[in-house]
Amino acid sequence: MASPRPSAQADLPPLFPAIATLRAATVLAALALLTLPSMPVQALLLRLWPRGARVFPMLYHRAVCRLLGLRIKVTGKPVTGEGVLMLANHASWLDIVLLSAITPLSFVAKAEIAGWPIFGTLARLQRTVFVARERRNQTGAVANEIGARLAAGDCLVLFPEGTSHDGNDVLPFKSALLGAAEARRTDGRHVTVQPVSIAYTGCHGMPMGREIRPFFAWYGNMEMAPHLWEALKAGPVDVTVSFHPTATMDRMSRKELAQAARAEVASGLSRALAGRV
Repeated sequence: MASPRPSAQADLPPLFPAIATLRAATVLAALALLTLPSMPVQALLLRLWPRGARVFPMLYHRAVCRLLGLRIKVTGKPVTGEGVLMLANHASWLDIVLLSAITPLSFVAKAEIAGWPIFGTLARLQRTVFVARERRNQTGAVANEIGARLAAGDCLVLFPEGTSHDGNDVLPFKSALLGAAEARRTDGRHVTVQPVSIAYTGCHGMPMGREIRPFFAWYGNMEMAPHLWEALKAGPVDVTVSFHPTATMDRMSRKELAQAARAEVASGLSRALAGRV
């Protein structure tokens, strides 16, 4: 049975239903006008100017954030200038937009996303590394691809909870998903790992409580299209993205890294939701 889907029209008072629907339709049309010409541009950049292909998705997602009304507060600084594996909590498809708007990066994602209409194409154009978790015989090849990308200076984002959820807490990090953290740099050390917290903190300038967060958190069996529509109707949202101190596996095991990163992300989420950042 599908998870209950909230109704922005019924429960969010700041916008009257007709205005909310008009807003959603307008934003959806603007997103189409932005996205359709951007896709061939990125495809061309991938062929002719790889450096530009890293930066263009960031510019695109910044425009998407403005259209969606996503107001981002950033604390800490993302690692730049070297390969880095970011470990973030995962509550919504909006996480992709938010992180992509802050710094040039790509994602490590489950293989089925590659087949999604539009979203799969966008993921491929952003150089996503797709992982077929059920095909363990491909694990080595995927690890090699991730290692090569990190060695080349790319920033890759992994959601080590293994699934999205309601955004009110952080699930345990699966250490089995952190094989990429074992990749080594040219100097022989393990790659840099940076924990990242994503907190949905406000809607229409008001604090966002547990009852409103599911308008933006996409999890369980929620269908993408209806959830996207309700999120567009719900209106502007405030998000805090916190970049935490880095670590490597040079002095800790994969399991220890998972626990330490999860604790850092959970602490950052708790502080942001409490308004202490």
